[in-house]
Amino acid sequence: MLLPTTRDEMNALNWQDLDVILISGDTYIDSPYNGCALIGRVLLNAGYRVGIIAQPDPANPADIARLGEPLLFWGVSAGAVDSMVANTTALKKPRKRDDFTPGGINNRRPDRATIAYTNLIRRNFKNTRPIVLGGIEASLRRISHYDYWTNKIRGSVLLDAKADYLLYGMADRSILEFAAALKNQEPVTGIRGLCYIMSEPPSNVLVLPSLEEVRAKSSAFIEAFRIFYENSDSIQGKRLAQKQEARWLIQNPPAQTLTREEMDAVYALPFTRQHHPFYEAQGKAPAMETIRFSVVTHRSCYGECNFCAITVHEGRTVQWRSEKSILAEIEALTKFPDFKGIIHDLSGPTANMYGFECRKKLQSGACKNKRCLFPQPCSQLTIDHSPHFSLLSKARKIPGVKKIFIGSGIRYDMILHDPGAGQGYLREVVDHHVSGQLKVAPEHDSPKVLNLMGKPSKDSLLRFKKDFDRMSAAAGKKQFLSYYFIAAHPGCTIKDMIGLRRFVGKELHLLPEQTQIFTPTPSTWSSVMYATETDPFSGEHIFVEKDPVRKQKQKDTLTEKNV
Repeated sequence: MLLPTTRDEMNALNWQDLDVILISGDTYIDSPYNGCALIGRVLLNAGYRVGIIAQPDPANPADIARLGEPLLFWGVSAGAVDSMVANTTALKKPRKRDDFTPGGINNRRPDRATIAYTNLIRRNFKNTRPIVLGGIEASLRRISHYDYWTNKIRGSVLLDAKADYLLYGMADRSILEFAAALKNQEPVTGIRGLCYIMSEPPSNVLVLPSLEEVRAKSSAFIEAFRIFYENSDSIQGKRLAQKQEARWLIQNPPAQTLTREEMDAVYALPFTRQHHPFYEAQGKAPAMETIRFSVVTHRSCYGECNFCAITVHEGRTVQWRSEKSILAEIEALTKFPDFKGIIHDLSGPTANMYGFECRKKLQSGACKNKRCLFPQPCSQLTIDHSPHFSLLSKARKIPGVKKIFIGSGIRYDMILHDPGAGQGYLREVVDHHVSGQLKVAPEHDSPKVLNLMGKPSKDSLLRFKKDFDRMSAAAGKKQFLSYYFIAAHPGCTIKDMIGLRRFVGKELHLLPEQTQIFTPTPSTWSSVMYATETDPFSGEHIFVEKDPVRKQKQKDTLTEKNV
């Protein structure tokens, strides 16, 4: 069963009304990789009647109104990507392609979709049920944040959108608590993972510098983000408050991470992995090619790279499914009529972070002044690749499976710091799970730039490359590493890019194709650096390239043949 998207589909289910209507900036693909589809399945499994309106047309009131009005709440998400990132490049040029839109043409997702969709509801439904924001755009814009597209510090998207509530993070636990509270007419303001507005702050909160203060002083902006970041941990996180003009934004502590059994239950829900026929009739979504036969193994990341917002959104503790649950899902995929034997990706944000976590973090929460992998892997994090090694070796032996790829890449420095299973794991990957190229993300070679990024040194990359090349040759396979690099990150100069060009030519023997210009996305340390031109950890001034022509030149220095 697919969640209804039209009144006719509701009638076929004998549903006169819906408890919840979800609005999404992505087309509706019934997959665990689609946030609204996952939340919809979680709510449906709990007994709620849920419908989805994907990519509603802001110019057509009938589009947002076709399912009527929900009895409990509206859920609004911009989709799997911040809409400004989805619609514009790092140089603020329009993107032509959108993998989560029918036909792949970027013509359906409005800028600041969270705000646009909330306004659309308000225009067509007066005094309606609560509007709840969710998804990555809302999650990363929940407090004051630097907005690259206007070059301003903006307040919470909750106030900008004039919505009622915001559920941040993955929300598969908090959405059920929220729905139950509304159904039972109980207060919602105690729910973890919730943001809301008050005229005065409660007494038991950590107060961040106000929106007025962070706009006026870089030091206040850095301090506000530091408090916010340190309280993004589900064990140690405190309730936060920030004054935004005449009102107060309240952020409750993060939702508790799912248990193994709870996570297994979420991914065991009966996803059809279909593009809903109502939207597929408008054109196939390119994302279907990769997500339909891919499998999620875990959430979050130990890396906490300064340019990445995964931990702020998914939490600072890695959570993983049981091996039994993952193998059962793969076996189920082999029964699909159009399954060709290929699992395109078996991983989470980084494939080799499956199956282990720091015991201290699990008991006491994430460290405030220490990271798991940077500048070196912490001794408290006992890196162990044997769980993922076991999973990969068992999964590829399932009847009907021809090949399982690691599409999301691996963290190579972790393999080097695993004396027990590291080399055996890499041999398993090299022998069975590389589709010609394996993705790795060194991002740069300059120690200064890498330090600002929160990435390991180039020495670990070269050691890993040597092992990968040796094992590929021993297996008789012509395989390569695919490298991701970033140009124009805060602290990076044209001289640094010239040095990187020299490094990749001499040591990696290639001309990189996977190079992107840094985009300051909301709620990352690197965006704080970009906005303040300050290293937030040392307080020192840093160079930040902000001229679009010179940003492009940094990239061209690395990628153009004749530079």
